[in-house]
Amino acid sequence: MRHESQTRRTFLSNAGLIALVSGAGANVGRPRAAWAAPKVGEAAPPFTAPTSTGPSVSLGDYRGKIVILEWTNHDCPYVRKHYETSNMQTLQKEATGQGVIWLSVISSAPGTQGYVSPSEANELTSTRQAAPTAVVLDPKGTIGKMYGATNTPHMYIVDKGGVLVYAGAIDDKPTTRRSDVQGAQNYVRAALQAVSAGQAVKTPVTRAYGCTVKYA
Repeated sequence: MRHESQTRRTFLSNAGLIALVSGAGANVGRPRAAWAAPKVGEAAPPFTAPTSTGPSVSLGDYRGKIVILEWTNHDCPYVRKHYETSNMQTLQKEATGQGVIWLSVISSAPGTQGYVSPSEANELTSTRQAAPTAVVLDPKGTIGKMYGATNTPHMYIVDKGGVLVYAGAIDDKPTTRRSDVQGAQNYVRAALQAVSAGQAVKTPVTRAYGCTVKYA
């Protein structure tokens, strides 16, 4: 029975990666209805959503710029690993310093782990010294499901032409250990460097790890 359970979990995890490449979204770690997910190499789904500071943002507003989408949940230990070591903030500052747009997206539903009010989101940005361009509030999970976001953190990169060029994990160390940050292969940094240089992303799809997105 244990072997059968492990085999099933492995199958489901692998199926999630295959689904992203083929365009059918899947959630790793928690069963729920499937939704359409964008294919890497095709147009990123457009969206308009409110931010923690009030004004709404639209993906289309940033045409001509590289955009990074970071699904986040401040209470998730995997997310805390990257913020408590300043790994995420460093990456944010590197990216925005190059003119890249960084949108942190919160898709936790009200009453679930990671849900925050606009003022709470702003306080987190301040106390953690985070540096996103904006924090996008998605309490109904509309954008998250549109992108097939399954975990926090779950990372996406959209190029200047609006094409999705990377989707998956921040790095290759799927643990909560802070010590694993140093020496990890940072997929997002590598993808951003390639896109900025006008080159193809070497590893455009990886399997995201972390807490499941807390959809309603």
